[in-house]
Amino acid sequence: MSEQQSISLDLIRQLVDGTIDDDNTERLLKLPRKDKDRFFGYLTVLQERVPWDERILLRLGDKLYIVAGAPGERTVKCECGHDFGDYRRNWKLGCRIRTRKTLAEMAQVYDPAPAVPEPGWQEIREFFCPSCATQHAVEVVAPGYPIVFEMLPDLDRFYREYLGRPLEDERDDWYEDHSAAITGQWAQQAS
Repeated sequence: MSEQQSISLDLIRQLVDGTIDDDNTERLLKLPRKDKDRFFGYLTVLQERVPWDERILLRLGDKLYIVAGAPGERTVKCECGHDFGDYRRNWKLGCRIRTRKTLAEMAQVYDPAPAVPEPGWQEIREFFCPSCATQHAVEVVAPGYPIVFEMLPDLDRFYREYLGRPLEDERDDWYEDHSAAITGQWAQQAS
């Protein structure tokens, strides 16, 4: 098979839906490399499934995307339309958070018993969209550990160097973590 072989949008839809048949799965697995157009086909399929118009730049997880908002704005957005704000800030800081600290609370989601985190040493944090209650992430961490910022992609570099299609609003300051601004505001409000 040619390295330049294009994959149809229908086949990408089947991949996203989980309805692809075994023959096509095997055929895709045997392709020598993914073509860059497949990424844009994937974004096209994702864009068809959301109720809003902002352009998806990257999928962060099930129902969670980095989108191009107003000019000069890139935000994290839930499939329901909830906007978590600037993608350079940890989107989890805008979530509803359930923390499970006791053995009984943790045992509700961990089974069998030996797999349950040890209370006092660990806690389970569950992150939910404040608008639709979709659970977007789970962390098992030591109590008091900062909320983990799992991914801050360098979108400009990815689009320019890997995909060969630079973003229109490319800037030097896009690849900076701005999460401390939120926690700093919280600290000022608390004092």
